[in-house]
Amino acid sequence: MIKFRISQRQVVACVAYFVVLVYLLWPGRFASRYEYIEGEEIYEQLVRKTTKNVSLMRNGIRCDYSDVLEENVYLYRRPFTEEIINNNVRLGGEWYPEDCLPSFSTAIIIPYRQRESQLNQFLIYMHNYLRRQRIHYRIFVIEQYDPKPFNRAKLFNIGALIAMKLDYPCLVLHDVDLMPLQLGHLYACSQQPRHMCSSLDAFRYNLPYRGLFGGVVGIQSHQFMKVNGMSNMFSGWGGEDDDFFARLKSKEIDICRFSPEYSRYTMLKHRKEPPNKDRVAFLRNGHLRYHTDGLNSLVYKEVGFKLHNLFTHVLVET
Repeated sequence: MIKFRISQRQVVACVAYFVVLVYLLWPGRFASRYEYIEGEEIYEQLVRKTTKNVSLMRNGIRCDYSDVLEENVYLYRRPFTEEIINNNVRLGGEWYPEDCLPSFSTAIIIPYRQRESQLNQFLIYMHNYLRRQRIHYRIFVIEQYDPKPFNRAKLFNIGALIAMKLDYPCLVLHDVDLMPLQLGHLYACSQQPRHMCSSLDAFRYNLPYRGLFGGVVGIQSHQFMKVNGMSNMFSGWGGEDDDFFARLKSKEIDICRFSPEYSRYTMLKHRKEPPNKDRVAFLRNGHLRYHTDGLNSLVYKEVGFKLHNLFTHVLVET
């Protein structure tokens, strides 16, 4: 009979491993309980504002959104994920309903580089998704065309300035790998900037921490201007969302979230970007640059601007 001896050090190591494992898997470590706007209160929180060309339209009555919100159907399924159904999207990726007058105009801004498969999936599904919401929208893809580390926040700034020149009152800053699941999550701005993907499958539909403010964010154009946009300093992965959240707090602008029943997203598999080694330092002294680092210091070169069938493509060097 073979006897095994386990040292005290091994026991301690096993216990420590078990504690860490429980911590990582235990749902209670997530900020699963956070304030959010209930489904029946959502519509009153939305800002009904459109671009001038849409507001001057006189055809039809106001679009009704009550069925979209109340039914809140799960849409991330075939055939909506496979092909664009009844493609009537206008050149540049713009669409608005012709049988009613929309109450919302939204610019959806995608920072992009070398994720063709994900972009294709995104465009197919999102056009199927957004047209069923009966809003006016346009998709802008801002592509970084240089070998520098990916600068997501700077691309958001570029897209925001272009969208605001076209009179869009609402900006949705959107990663290309995130897909909304529930149709009732209207892509329109709320009174407060909104963290839209607070219920994400990658986090087991929980919120990792209450200050998380990235992935998909909806914000009114004038609010984005008020905080000077996002920092241009964060090249590489990480830090820019926390800096943006801190900018909002510095202007006493609170954020909001919708009920988890409306805020569910799925994340497409992707390779992570190299991390920004300076992100912690930039975050620590970010408050010193809020007024000098952002929209008012944005420098870039526009290499190309083209209206594709499904999106407005802006090619830039940062």
